[in-house]
Amino acid sequence: MIYLDNAATTMQKPRGVIEAVVQAMKTAGNAARGMGEAALWSSRLIFEVRVQVATFFNVSRPDHVIFTSNATEALNIVLNGLFIRGDHVITTDLEHNAVLRPLYRLQERGDIMLSIVPADSCGNIHLDVVESLIRSSTRAIVITHASNLTGNVVDVRRIGQLARARDILFVVDAAQTAGSMPIDMENLHIDVLCVTGHKGLFGPQGTGCLCLREGIDIRPFKVGGTGVQSFSKTQPQTYPERLEAGTLNTHGIAGLAAGISFVQSTGIEKIHRHEMSLTRRFYDGVVSLPDIQIYGDFSVDDRAPIVALNLGKIDSAIVADILSTTYGIATRAGAHCAPRMHEVLGTVSQGAVRFSFSWFNTEDEVDRAIEALRDISQHLVSNAHD
Repeated sequence: MIYLDNAATTMQKPRGVIEAVVQAMKTAGNAARGMGEAALWSSRLIFEVRVQVATFFNVSRPDHVIFTSNATEALNIVLNGLFIRGDHVITTDLEHNAVLRPLYRLQERGDIMLSIVPADSCGNIHLDVVESLIRSSTRAIVITHASNLTGNVVDVRRIGQLARARDILFVVDAAQTAGSMPIDMENLHIDVLCVTGHKGLFGPQGTGCLCLREGIDIRPFKVGGTGVQSFSKTQPQTYPERLEAGTLNTHGIAGLAAGISFVQSTGIEKIHRHEMSLTRRFYDGVVSLPDIQIYGDFSVDDRAPIVALNLGKIDSAIVADILSTTYGIATRAGAHCAPRMHEVLGTVSQGAVRFSFSWFNTEDEVDRAIEALRDISQHLVSNAHD
């Protein structure tokens, strides 16, 4: 199988990630819940990984790194614990349902007022539009770092500067960029960073992080055991326990640490160059095919390693099925949990076929994917015209 569905999850993991998970399953007890060696081993590991994540994303305090099951949980913790009734929130057409659905629910309850920045036909948003939507009651701007459908990257530095100047909280969903592009919370003026572990960081599924700038006040999304202050009727007020009720995924966190170590040792810039080289090679190889429609802005190279496309009016699911069954190429078809972006692109009924690349993909795999699309274009689209 040629695996080109890395925007959903990186299936091909560094060997060290697998070894770290196996070792943790043999060694780990329950962190902060015992004095035996297994429990202490877990506690030490989790502390060390907090420090590692804080260093990787330039979080000011390691205890403000909160472990979650994915970016969706991180976003739910933030969006359900940050606002008070009457707050105004700005988000964009680019967002994944992990952002949209929590905000829609808060809006429906009357807890927040919501404004959505429209995207243009290329899938970009513009800073002047963001600025025009700011009100006196605007509490936060919540935005993806890169669209999971088009791969277009948002200029988070400029939006972060705008938010900081207006004393507005800046929340960034980095599901598609963490591990693929450098992210420095301080330099980009990010107040809250939501990250998943199973994509560009090469960690196991069921891992993620919520990273907070010091001074951010988030109410607990869930409450329960933390291993400390057990006689208190309320959740501890200090981070990270404030937002980490229940047993942590120590096995997954061990794998996440190994994934981050792989990114650090390989070099995030080197990874990004390789992924961009594959993305550009694929784009250049398919852009002139008959009846092809490619979505997103390819006039810039600073983007996520994603190419979404359609062939004629053929349903995206049919194209993806042929790629899988005939050519052994794994892609993602359909709506990609990005409904507003599909509305902008006019692909609500057809969906789109998404190709997404990773460090472990090769030029030969890209070339085979190009040839597969050329074959499908020649046969399927021509038959549709007949």
